Amino acid sequence: MRNYEYSEIRGFNYSTGYKTPKDQLKREFGYAKRIGLNSVRIWLFEEDYEKNREEFLNQLGEFVSVCREMELSVMMILFNGNLLDPRSIERDAWEKQERYVEEVIGSFAGNPAILMWDLMNEPACNDYILKSQGDQRAQRWDKMLCFLKHHASRIKEKFPEEILTIGHMRITDVEDHIELVDVISFHDYSPTRSQIDRSYQKAMELSEQWSKPILNSEMCCLCRGNPYDVALEKAYEYKTGRYLFELMIDGYWGDIHGVFYPDGTVRDPSIAAAAMGIFRKREKDVVAVTPNKEGHAAAAVAMVRDALTDSTESFRYAAKPIETVLEAAEYCANLLEACELVPMNLPPSARIQRIREAGDLRAARKLAYELAEQLRKACLLLPPE
Repeated sequence: MRNYEYSEIRGFNYSTGYKTPKDQLKREFGYAKRIGLNSVRIWLFEEDYEKNREEFLNQLGEFVSVCREMELSVMMILFNGNLLDPRSIERDAWEKQERYVEEVIGSFAGNPAILMWDLMNEPACNDYILKSQGDQRAQRWDKMLCFLKHHASRIKEKFPEEILTIGHMRITDVEDHIELVDVISFHDYSPTRSQIDRSYQKAMELSEQWSKPILNSEMCCLCRGNPYDVALEKAYEYKTGRYLFELMIDGYWGDIHGVFYPDGTVRDPSIAAAAMGIFRKREKDVVAVTPNKEGHAAAAVAMVRDALTDSTESFRYAAKPIETVLEAAEYCANLLEACELVPMNLPPSARIQRIREAGDLRAARKLAYELAEQLRKACLLLPPE
């Protein structure tokens, strides 16, 4: 078995997958390297193998080659519990699956880029298990256990040096399958620090009991109250290897997961900072920013007032140019954003850019007024007489 310091894994899930063009892989993996990530977890699809075995293996080979070139280790997921067809875990399906599993692993066994094999992602996260109860649930879970035990046993027999795990939906699912794996892998999207603590503490107990390393192979979800900076701070605290879900803000999960946009910009710089071990201060001695300490807030409000003051001499109306208005609006926006006085899900600076591209003077004036008022009230500036 290859020796590896699993606590040093700083990984990411990559749903775009092994079919991604090489130039895109290099670009997006370059983003990962910028923030110190060193491993990638991907899903394989048996149906792709069955449809065109040669093309599938070629695509996978090119993917692994790029990872090796960019010094990223790889965790490959052989089966996906999320999309489970219950027929796929019946015994009459095992023989065909054996060919798939053994050819895939055999093609990469001993490859230094391969960190480990995830036999199945989240075996319990599907309607087959979740919508069953009582005796039926126990029977279905036993059937899943038989499926996993069969393939795990064959893999360990034929490829004893390869590292095997199962990516469980939560730490409480791990114990029934723990003897099958070399590494204990669980997912944690807990919404509070105390719940995250409980997951890690349970994982560490199992690690000590079974003398096996642990990995949190999926974490961080904006809509589950599991912020990237909080979840990552806990992972650093417990010195645990981990995989963010996920690298890219794109596709189905883009509105609740992801670090980078395709152009290399980020949704939230605190996520990139947290990946590098830099975290927001939250204790009582946080130093509040004073936006008008040097008079800039007052100056920005005055600049907006001047930009919105129209000329009406000799019965001729003339508004200031849109760039004059947007320059003043940007002054306010930068103060509001830098001093964290506004929500950043749609930053004022992004709204300014949209208006600039549209050339909409009316919208520019409206936004400039809105931002100046926000800044004035936040800084307790008196309105003009």
